[in-house]
Amino acid sequence: MNKLKNTTDEALHDLFDGARIMCGGFGLSGNAEQSIQSIARSGCRELTIISNNCGNQGRGLAILLQNRQVSNVICSFVGGNPDLEEQMLAGDVHVELNPQGTLAERIRAGGAGIGAFYTPTGVGTEIAIGKDQRDFDGRPMILETALKADFAIIRARRADPYGNCQFHGTSKNFSPMMATAAHITIVEAEEMVALGDIAPADVHLPGLFVDRLVCHQNFENPIEYRTTRNT
Repeated sequence: MNKLKNTTDEALHDLFDGARIMCGGFGLSGNAEQSIQSIARSGCRELTIISNNCGNQGRGLAILLQNRQVSNVICSFVGGNPDLEEQMLAGDVHVELNPQGTLAERIRAGGAGIGAFYTPTGVGTEIAIGKDQRDFDGRPMILETALKADFAIIRARRADPYGNCQFHGTSKNFSPMMATAAHITIVEAEEMVALGDIAPADVHLPGLFVDRLVCHQNFENPIEYRTTRNT
């Protein structure tokens, strides 16, 4: 099976209105930049975005908010995103906030076939409102449900033709889990290498979970807050 596609437009040819999309990365770091642009060009609406955050400073996934393509956001952080703040307060976009560890575990559970799990995180806060609560070993916990998606758009440092992927540093915090929890996983690889060039111990995501591959080398890689030191 040939997984390599020429463009992200081709890889996302079957995107549809109302789709649930998981996007890897953290802030603007490690975003699948070309896939986000393809989603913007598609014009698809009523999208649900599942990501640590839905863009920042008007960039990244915030482009989809500016296009009014998003109706729901499931995330763990909204700071630095005036587009999401404006639409959330206006009631145009529904935002479901999660503790960051809970968000990661909900995604992992979706990929592992686990329907729900109990966690102590969020007990006694607004996060717990309306959720089942039970005690385990004398400790109260709330029920959290798994997350799945129609598409996952993620970015890898290297990939081979089978879709085996290697990520750089902390860019693998959400991406491998999202790949397992999506019906269709699309990977933007910064570098395509031959089969066997990635050592087995360095394969962070097996190609079994990757459906489509696109190679891109000209990423913008914006820095959210550039900090310098005067000496």
